[in-house]
Amino acid sequence: MMLQEEIIFDEYFRCYCIGGKYVRIMQYEPRNPFHLRYQVNTPPSSEKLLKTIHDYVIKLNQYLGYDFNTVEFAVRDGIPYAIDFCNPAPDAEVTSVGLENFEWVVETSARYAIERAQAHIDGQDNLTWGEYIKASASGQPLAGKTKSKKASAAKK
Repeated sequence: MMLQEEIIFDEYFRCYCIGGKYVRIMQYEPRNPFHLRYQVNTPPSSEKLLKTIHDYVIKLNQYLGYDFNTVEFAVRDGIPYAIDFCNPAPDAEVTSVGLENFEWVVETSARYAIERAQAHIDGQDNLTWGEYIKASASGQPLAGKTKSKKASAAKK
C-alpha cells in the first residue's frame, strides 16, 4: 500500500510505455466520465513538460523492469507528479482509449514482440529485470546508494 498526497492538478497525462523505450503520452481527464477521459480540448502547456514526462516514464519503467505499463502524472504548477505507475496490464480497450491510442498500442506491442523474438538467445535468461528487482534479489543496495558509499570512501 502506498500513501500519497492529493495533487490538485492543472494538467493530467496517462502514458503507455512498451519495452522501457516506447512512450505514448496522452492527455487525460480522470474527472470526466469514463468514455470521455481521453478527450481533452486544450493543448499541453509546454514541450518541455512533455519531454520531462517522457524521460520520467522511461526511468520508472526501466527501474521497475516493466515491458508494458502505464504511468499517470498529475501536473501542479508545472511539476509532474507520478500518481500511478504500477499498471503492467493497463486498459487498452479501443472504446476507452480511443482508436489512435489503441492502434499505437497494437503496433508498438507487435514491434516490441518481434524485437524480443529476434534478440532471443537459447539457454540464456531473456527476461527483463529492472534495477529494483536486481538489487532486491542480490541483497545489494541500490546503485545510487552504492555510488554514494564509494564516493564517501574515496574522499577519506
